Amino acid sequence: MNTSSTAKRVQVLSALAEGNSIRSTVRMTGVAKNTIVKMLATVGEWCAKFQHDAMKNLTGKTWQVDEIWSFVYSKAKNVPASMQGEFGVGDVWTFTAIDADSKLIPTWLVGSRDTCTATAFLTDLASRLANRVQLTTDGHKMYLNATEAAFGGDIDYSMLVKMYTKSGDAESKYSPGECCGAKKTSIVGHPDRELVSTSYVERANLTMRMRMRRFTRLTNAHSKKLENHEHALSFFFMHYNFIRIHETIRMTPAMKAKVTDHKWSLEELVEKIYNSN
Repeated sequence: MNTSSTAKRVQVLSALAEGNSIRSTVRMTGVAKNTIVKMLATVGEWCAKFQHDAMKNLTGKTWQVDEIWSFVYSKAKNVPASMQGEFGVGDVWTFTAIDADSKLIPTWLVGSRDTCTATAFLTDLASRLANRVQLTTDGHKMYLNATEAAFGGDIDYSMLVKMYTKSGDAESKYSPGECCGAKKTSIVGHPDRELVSTSYVERANLTMRMRMRRFTRLTNAHSKKLENHEHALSFFFMHYNFIRIHETIRMTPAMKAKVTDHKWSLEELVEKIYNSN
């Protein structure tokens, strides 16, 4: 892809950003599959480093955290015996944090759904914040120790546990029943109960599923390698934070959070990546 034009690179990234799979992007653009995979790796590595360096001293005061499931190589039940226990094969979870005001998602982490990964994730989030914040998570027990390790007592932290009705139809296997209530529990500090919510981060999870083909359930478009999965996430969050106008705030989340002073374009992103290599 080093000899391709900016316009062709933008065409490929635009297709991926709109939720197309790599194979459909091949058919749409005429660019070879291996070339697109290599391009995604280059773009993903650059986007990960740029956002890691840019997302500092954030002033958002209300944060929501959640984790979203996906799988790599195969579903857990189909993982070969020789690969059992190997991370990056089977179930993987992506932890995300969103600022309720700016809708910025400054950090994410792919790992197991356990205290170790949650602690690493929240510690990274804490290092990016400029002030004391209010945090809401779901009721998973891993967040109790993880929040203590990352923030100590310098946080207003609460858990929100949603209760769902049981459904007997086939779709209930892949989605919860109807929400029939929620329990708010203050864990540390004095969180404002009116701000205890996980709605924004859950909606962001839906955006991830709609905008990344490899997150779609019941599909063969899943990630085959963990590295490509992480590259796709890095590009997705770059596009979400810096390029795509958020319908609610009428600007990009990075602009609202004052991480940047303008809306980026895919052309600008491509120029920065390939002019810096």
